Amino acid sequence: MQNDGNSAFRPYVDALLDQLETQSDRAVLRYFDHDVTGRTLRTAIFRYARALAVLGIGRGSLVALLAPNCPDALAIRYAANLLGSAAMFVPSSTNAERRAALLARVQPTLLVAFPETLHHIPVAVESHVLFVGVGPVSSRLDKLAQTQSDLPLRGQLSADDLAVVVSSGGTTGVPKCSRRSFAAYSAMVCAADDKDRRQLINGPLAYLSQVLVDTTLIGGGTVVLKRRYDPAETLATIESERITDVLLVEPQLFETMDHPDVGRRNLSSLRSITHIGGSAPAVLRQRAIARLGPVLTHLYGASETGVVSILPPSMYEANPDLLACAGPVRPGVEVRLRRADGTLALAGQCGNIEVKSAAMADGYYHQPVEEAHEFQHGWCLTGDVGFIDEAANLHVLGRAADVAEIDGLTIGPTLIEDVLCRLPDVRYAVALAANETAVEHGWNALIEPWLAGQVDVARCMRRLEIAFGRSVARRIRIAVADRVPLTEQGKADRGAIEAVLQGDSQLNRASRQLAGNAPPNANPPHDTPIIGFPQQVSA
Repeated sequence: MQNDGNSAFRPYVDALLDQLETQSDRAVLRYFDHDVTGRTLRTAIFRYARALAVLGIGRGSLVALLAPNCPDALAIRYAANLLGSAAMFVPSSTNAERRAALLARVQPTLLVAFPETLHHIPVAVESHVLFVGVGPVSSRLDKLAQTQSDLPLRGQLSADDLAVVVSSGGTTGVPKCSRRSFAAYSAMVCAADDKDRRQLINGPLAYLSQVLVDTTLIGGGTVVLKRRYDPAETLATIESERITDVLLVEPQLFETMDHPDVGRRNLSSLRSITHIGGSAPAVLRQRAIARLGPVLTHLYGASETGVVSILPPSMYEANPDLLACAGPVRPGVEVRLRRADGTLALAGQCGNIEVKSAAMADGYYHQPVEEAHEFQHGWCLTGDVGFIDEAANLHVLGRAADVAEIDGLTIGPTLIEDVLCRLPDVRYAVALAANETAVEHGWNALIEPWLAGQVDVARCMRRLEIAFGRSVARRIRIAVADRVPLTEQGKADRGAIEAVLQGDSQLNRASRQLAGNAPPNANPPHDTPIIGFPQQVSA
């Protein structure tokens, strides 16, 4: 801990290490059905920190990880932060060209890759690259760590040092990377004790996943790591591991609730299914509650803003009419809505959502133009449109480009999707602005029917006309696909969806494969439950 001269500052990594010491003999992680105790993880952090220090990593450095969600990846990130270095997880969902551009822009001091991510390393990468679990000994970070002492190590950092760089998914371009200091990130994840929490993390260690991992471990709970999302495995894991909390993006939530295993799995341990992703029609939330129980927690936020609003299960139960909103704004978070004429909206009036909070990112990393555009005078301009009702609940209508006002009605994608998903032959639907602007070109809606190819498009159009009027309905074009394309993070893939809607048959086939079962070797077998984890080597 360091004192900045004004107030005592305690980095999150100090709180984490103290909790791991308290939980020395208790499982804090479950990985490939094996337990990792607090002592094991703490030891790994100290060894990796000393290995990174040998390599010159410290304050002012940036360690980037091309990593699956495994204990080694977590230990390396914590070790880098202990030394005062920043750390980031590089998204694997973006294409090779965008990933190369991202790494060229952020210029990490060290890039760490794993066997599963070797093919994600750009050919012309300029960073120093080391490996875990693969490669010659001279290039193995885990081998270097195994030779280091596991004695406690004091952190060297200050509140204003850069702690985390968080990438967006990058489905529509080179990802943006928000940045947070140790002070900002520590304020986000240092929460109250919750030793009964068993958090399932079954996807990439993206922004909210790593926040949930840190919050759970610092609170004394247990994190169960799974390499990827699969609906049947998710339901089975909830039952077998007595999961209390799980995070799903909305398409995953809908796929999980519709899976036939829901009826035969014991899900009584669940306290909360947190769902995010931007599009959650009220009718699909109703279906989720009917099938999974009163456990839904809806979050609105972004990597730039942190969590802005929360709609917990208790509010769902008390007032079903709230299913269409994102809940009340969190304490300590300020939200204002700016109208097209530059004035601030009143209660019930729509506007562009602007956010200010202690959890907000400090800006973008190595992106001054984007930072100047989206971070202004202490506020983050989200690019989303919404309104706050008289009960102070936030309603999010969608991205500004996807929202249009027609004949006095403000129409966003979620409203269109809700109408379509209420039809008995529609399982799921995603609406997007046509040609990137709903105001000028209307919307494209991609429908996924319950039975492949069996949907009455004419009836869909009639329902839209009844709901919104003819002038709105005529601006909506409907296409049908066997599956809605998803990104690796499980979100609706805008680029692939637009390709389907444009009728590109080759990309249509590719997007269907992306939306279906995971690609081969997405979860490859391993000889040991934890690759290269320092616990396998005697001190």
